[in-house]
Amino acid sequence: MADNDLPFWKRKKLPEMTLDEWESLCDGCAKCCLHKLEYDNQEFGYTNVACHLLDTKTCKCSNYPERTLLVPDCVELMPRNLPTLAWMPATCAYLLIHQGKDLPEWHPLVSGDPESVKKAGISAHGRILSEKDVEDLEDHIVDWPADTVESAAKRNKKRARR
Repeated sequence: MADNDLPFWKRKKLPEMTLDEWESLCDGCAKCCLHKLEYDNQEFGYTNVACHLLDTKTCKCSNYPERTLLVPDCVELMPRNLPTLAWMPATCAYLLIHQGKDLPEWHPLVSGDPESVKKAGISAHGRILSEKDVEDLEDHIVDWPADTVESAAKRNKKRARR
């Protein structure tokens, strides 16, 4: 297969992508919009509590263009800061591409289905609360945002066999 026949994420490095290509890498899982607790040992506790701008029904930011102005600790993901973001979920397409890995079969760019991330159980959809409804983040620590692509695939195979 000629290089030009490969999808853009296989032939371009992250900094070479157009804005549209970059944005299309987001699978809409919303895991990056969940609050995380950072511990002294540089490990993270992931919660099921989302930023107040996240629409918990659609897993989309309600004000994406102004999110970094409205939420001071919202991180604008860019090729240059990606390597420094230790809390990024292991299933994130940006992280996978940065690590030289391919996109998983459930990614909408691969599957052609924008709902495939939800169907595969990778999305935060149906499992999150808005920070408006929560008092103590420590009461909402969960482990599923830290899934790897492999562990999520195993969990989904078990679920499919039931």
